[in-house]
Amino acid sequence: MIAIGPLSLSLYTPALPTLVTAFGTTPAAVKFSLTVYFLGFCLAQLLCGPLSDAFGRRPVALAFFLIYFLGSIVDLLAPTIEILQVGRALQGVGAAAGIATSRALVRDLFVGQTSARIMNRIGLFVGLVPAVSPAIGGTLLTVAHWRSIFLLMFAYAIVVVIMVWIFLPETNSARDRAHAHPFRIVGNYATLVRDRRFMAPATLMAFVLGGVYTLPSLMPFVLIDKLGLTPLQYAAIVLVQTGALLVGNLVVGRLLRRVNARELVPVGIVIIVGAGAGFAAVRLFSAPHVAAFVIPSAIWSFGLPFVTPGTMTSALSHFPRIAGAASSLIGFMQMGGGFVGSAIGAAAFGDPVVAVDTLLPAISALAGLSYFLLSPPAPAEKTE
Repeated sequence: MIAIGPLSLSLYTPALPTLVTAFGTTPAAVKFSLTVYFLGFCLAQLLCGPLSDAFGRRPVALAFFLIYFLGSIVDLLAPTIEILQVGRALQGVGAAAGIATSRALVRDLFVGQTSARIMNRIGLFVGLVPAVSPAIGGTLLTVAHWRSIFLLMFAYAIVVVIMVWIFLPETNSARDRAHAHPFRIVGNYATLVRDRRFMAPATLMAFVLGGVYTLPSLMPFVLIDKLGLTPLQYAAIVLVQTGALLVGNLVVGRLLRRVNARELVPVGIVIIVGAGAGFAAVRLFSAPHVAAFVIPSAIWSFGLPFVTPGTMTSALSHFPRIAGAASSLIGFMQMGGGFVGSAIGAAAFGDPVVAVDTLLPAISALAGLSYFLLSPPAPAEKTE
């Protein structure tokens, strides 16, 4: 469930240059298909979480995944770039339930260090899928038509709907239909926004994962268009980032057996700020090399698991009755960070290399600054 959002974001990124030619359109129009996906995902996040607080995690997940299924059909058969954009928007809306309901499920069932360990596993998918998906997409683009990428999304939608229908139990034992009232939705979000215990870690995650979600919209144009890699070579390069994430996740998984998740956050921040400095160093090269982009990406991916468990657990632990809304707002902020980063990269920079070596250092610096806003740990799992 949680993989469906990042999968749909980055699986087709190696095909972005190909889509320009296939539809006889402009790079800006193709990049806009990413933008509408981000927009649909972000806005739907704000709805599906409160609905899951009101009606349950399972029925809301099913309803939204069926919307994703419809969007996958539209993309698979799209005759024009405009129709593709409509399908991408529908996919974004439907995929929003993946992250929002999955994290709410964890909050329904677990607290404390146990929750942190499970959030670490979830973080593996949140970071691993956007890392490995371009490799899968690049391979499909090499051996088959670009529509095969959307055929895979279509097949994935079928699998997710079947699995949710058969295997997912309902975990929300405090369903309250009043949570679906517009005024209650606004009130619940206002409660979260006013509470530093939520906003501080959520803001940190918005920058850390916002950088991860910004990269797929820029890297294909850097590595394929600018540096001349083939889609298959691009796919192989992205596997380095995947390996770094796996190593980081394994290290953190072992550390969580004896170290509080919150104590690992500053370590991750230092690593990610260092990755941002690595992207900034691209400016020092007269002719940037592939390694100048791959190494900082790998470092960022390695640092991500150090940050995710502690911050996610901190953000969700105090709000059990509105866990769906809290999870949705975190997802909105994370994907919103990627949306803003991608939009700025497309609109403000004519050169994708300049976009990468400007935006990613800025995002990492903002992540470092936001860490100082984190409130001290709560004395216990005190909730409201």
